[in-house]
Amino acid sequence: MSDETRTETERSTTDEPPTADDDATGVDRLREPTDPADDEESENREFAERMRRYLDYAVLAGLLLLALIAALQFYLNASQTITTWVNPEYRAPFQAAFNLVLLLGAALGVSVQLRRLTSD
Repeated sequence: MSDETRTETERSTTDEPPTADDDATGVDRLREPTDPADDEESENREFAERMRRYLDYAVLAGLLLLALIAALQFYLNASQTITTWVNPEYRAPFQAAFNLVLLLGAALGVSVQLRRLTSD
């Protein structure tokens, strides 16, 4: 066997034969170009994700505003109730406990919404 024949035989056993999908540059020539419908679907998905994120921020802002108004009203009414029903020596601890409960509730709501926004 000549060197050229041996090399040809070795090459055919070690290298995979070229397929119909590959051209001389190794590029898949049977692959279709990207479908415009796929591009549109991808753009629609990105738009929907963006809108959902904006909606989440709007919900967060609305909840914060609602919480602020409700907390102010509740605080004023509860303070009045504490002043009416609790002895003067116990008013400060009652109001502190009440404020702490309000703060923890607001922090829980804000953290849940922020976690939801940052998980995207």
